[in-house]
Amino acid sequence: MKAIGYTHSLPIENPASLLDLTLDAPSFGEHDLRVRVVAISVNPVDSKIRLNRAPGTAPEVLGWDALGIVDEVGARVSGFAPGERVFYAGAINRPGCNSELHVVDARLVGHAPASLDDAHAAAMPLTAITAWEILFDRLGVTRGGGAGQTLLITAGAGGVGSMLIQLARSLTQLTVIATASRPESAAWVTELGAHHVIDHHQAWLPQLAAIGLAEVTMVASLSHTQQHFEQMVQALAPQGKLALIDEVDSLPIMQLKGKSISLHWEMMFTRSMFQTADMQRQGELLEQVAGLVDAGTLRSTFGQQMGKINAANLRAAHAFIESGKAVGKVVLVGW
Repeated sequence: MKAIGYTHSLPIENPASLLDLTLDAPSFGEHDLRVRVVAISVNPVDSKIRLNRAPGTAPEVLGWDALGIVDEVGARVSGFAPGERVFYAGAINRPGCNSELHVVDARLVGHAPASLDDAHAAAMPLTAITAWEILFDRLGVTRGGGAGQTLLITAGAGGVGSMLIQLARSLTQLTVIATASRPESAAWVTELGAHHVIDHHQAWLPQLAAIGLAEVTMVASLSHTQQHFEQMVQALAPQGKLALIDEVDSLPIMQLKGKSISLHWEMMFTRSMFQTADMQRQGELLEQVAGLVDAGTLRSTFGQQMGKINAANLRAAHAFIESGKAVGKVVLVGW
């Protein structure tokens, strides 16, 4: 089968950073689906793994956003059949989906939204799961709850931020403030439903005061947490909550103590890596996301399509993601 991978961790400008490969079709286990991949989306995690995970004896295949057609079904799988159209993010400790055939645990998979084409559906799984888990599992907001509370989302125009804005607006009563520093990203988050937008490159408290807020109840920090940490602490109300997803070398967490601010990490691969008892929650929430899309409540955060799935196009997609200028998700479709 065709696949794209790497044999050495290299900067994306190097033509050998991602290579076109021919690999054997993967075998699958009793809980797995084997999926014929039709479309993939690229996330910052792809670049991070490429630069930091050295391959073993076999090439490393990346990719944690896929839209495809079920090819084979494991013996203990229920709810899926060959020929069905599915979407998922998968597991970071198994080969990724940048291959014609991909194996994924069925408990992590949802049926794709019928109303979306392949590109728009492939853009959704990883960010939808991450945003859903931040909002409901980590911050503990309840469906329909959050009245009188405020959620500040940093890097709101990114993939996770774009989904989190929509989920918070459509499924809770939270007031949503997003940060954005460029006119196009500010327009994007406003279109997705943010009540207010502030510039994360400027002082936060005066901007919050200008929209009538002295403090916020929760912060979802999706990028540059170390850079903005002090402003987050200043903006958070006593007994507020801070959730984050990015890598940090260190944080002065004693700054949280005076206000009794709680800190919540989100990593959407935790359930799959540790085979948690509630691992099927990711498949279940993807089914709910698909239903909300088909009902017109949520929209895809598709940004742009960069051609077919091959090494050259995937290198270009990685480079664009690494530039920090992407608005919405970058997708490749077809082989």
